Amino acid sequence: MPYQAPRGTHDILPSEIYRWQAAEQAFLRLVTQYGYREIRTPIFEDTELFVRTSGDTSEVVTKQMYSFKDKGDRDLTLKPEGTAPVMRAYLEHRLAGDGQPVRLCYVATPVFRYERPQKGRYRQHHQLGCELIGVASPEADAEIIEIAVRTYQALGIGSLQVKLNSIGRAATREAYREALLAHAQPVLKDMDPEDRARAERNPLRMLDSKDPVMIEALQKAPKVLDYLEPESKSTFDSLCSILAEAEIPFVISPEIVRGLDYYTDTVFEVHSTALGAQTALCGGGRYDGLLKALGGPPTPSVGFGMGLERALLVQESQGALPTEPQVAAFLIAADEAGRARLRSLAAELRTTGLAATYDMDGRSLKAQIKLADRIGAQYAVILGETEIAEQTATVKELLSGNQTVIPQSQLAQYLAKEDS
Repeated sequence: MPYQAPRGTHDILPSEIYRWQAAEQAFLRLVTQYGYREIRTPIFEDTELFVRTSGDTSEVVTKQMYSFKDKGDRDLTLKPEGTAPVMRAYLEHRLAGDGQPVRLCYVATPVFRYERPQKGRYRQHHQLGCELIGVASPEADAEIIEIAVRTYQALGIGSLQVKLNSIGRAATREAYREALLAHAQPVLKDMDPEDRARAERNPLRMLDSKDPVMIEALQKAPKVLDYLEPESKSTFDSLCSILAEAEIPFVISPEIVRGLDYYTDTVFEVHSTALGAQTALCGGGRYDGLLKALGGPPTPSVGFGMGLERALLVQESQGALPTEPQVAAFLIAADEAGRARLRSLAAELRTTGLAATYDMDGRSLKAQIKLADRIGAQYAVILGETEIAEQTATVKELLSGNQTVIPQSQLAQYLAKEDS
């Protein structure tokens, strides 16, 4: 093949797109019940938006962003995550209105990260997500976590567990920073100077490290939960109680810090044991300082982003695939008299909401039946000279082979009843 999809991208083919559509619709149905409204943001933004919000020491900014200059010499970046663009739009369009809270969601938005492609993770992938803006209560955190879990359940995915942590606020970060750096000194002193400087600027990044030496060194590191301020501790305890009341399965996991610098207090990931070693499905948390960092007023906010490819992979592994929609009727001409009626009858069926198609290449009766079977039609509707004269249609159920004769005036009603 002279051309192929770029490494780390993939085509979503007609044979699988129904799964995407079903997942997107299930997510929208669910979040609508909680009062969320959809927002769609551009595929690229000013680079500074992500540097300011994700942090210049984050791996997303230092290694993964697709950044470029446009013809106006502006620094732009294909969005690597969904939250910052939503919050930018919230400020730009004054979505706060006359009061809070504001509940926003996005559906299958493309995001771009330059990283090694692996199972369920691509350089261009797609995210579902929710942002709850304007509520400081732990009930908001619980709602976001509950929606994430309920989304996977709506897709038929089980074996779920929330890994939950709190990383506190400024005082917590400063105290924990010193403790973590002191613990990691034996490893830091042997690191590359640039990597050591980055770790010292933001020690929490070390908890996200994939380096086996660093992972081993931090096994007995102090836990951030031991450094929480009283208010953060109280909020975290309340969140745990609310999740237990809602029967959301969770464990407290001090190693969860998330990879973006804008998080404060609550951070979480939803995991599934169905993925083997790669168990993480999605993550999120609270980011009360994000809007202020973008030039807006201090505003409590919490949300999550969910990789759609990863969700569909787990859905398939658990045998929870939705049923692929079928063409209700394939119209077949038994002779020239029948062929003259195909177009108008197909149009009549479509106006009732039924899917109907027919052969346009003049195939034989036998070839038309084979084509109907190949495209997965439920019924072959056969028209010939006799049917035209009697204003009927011969309806053949392709799966069973059973057939019956139906007045054309009752055909749409019959097919709709059988399809339901």
